[in-house]
Amino acid sequence: MSINHQIIEGVVVTPLEFHRDWRGWLTELFRSDELTEFLVPVMAYVSETRPGVSRGPHEHQEQTDLFCFFGPGDMTLYLWDTRESSPTRGAKLQMLVGESNPCRVIVPPGVVHGYKNISDKNALVFNAPNRLFAGVNRESPVDEIRHEDDEHSPFQIQTREVAT
Repeated sequence: MSINHQIIEGVVVTPLEFHRDWRGWLTELFRSDELTEFLVPVMAYVSETRPGVSRGPHEHQEQTDLFCFFGPGDMTLYLWDTRESSPTRGAKLQMLVGESNPCRVIVPPGVVHGYKNISDKNALVFNAPNRLFAGVNRESPVDEIRHEDDEHSPFQIQTREVAT
């Protein structure tokens, strides 16, 4: 499901392919031979988001995120292009990701992003960014511009949603 089909320059959405057998499943989240050198991750983490909870919106000035949404649970992903030099500046993309639409989403710097768990179960998100959080040994400023606490921000995640 995509509410707005407008493409955002530099955002890449790739379906995840599941290989299933009697043991369960396996999916490749990324391969270095499918990414440019600039996008190769330098760290990785998994987060769990409870039903009805949002994360973001925020943006990075230098970091590219490589998110994988695979379930359990579904999320609505929100993306806003704020980059002055982008041909898609001002574009907004909202899409269903997770168990119903497992995919990898590459989010470049300057694209505001956030997501909300719209299912009735916890949802997992894997991220493999190309920059270290807070730099080497966590000694640098965090590359985040946070918008979620600004009630006047133009970047808003809907408070009432239901999974379809």
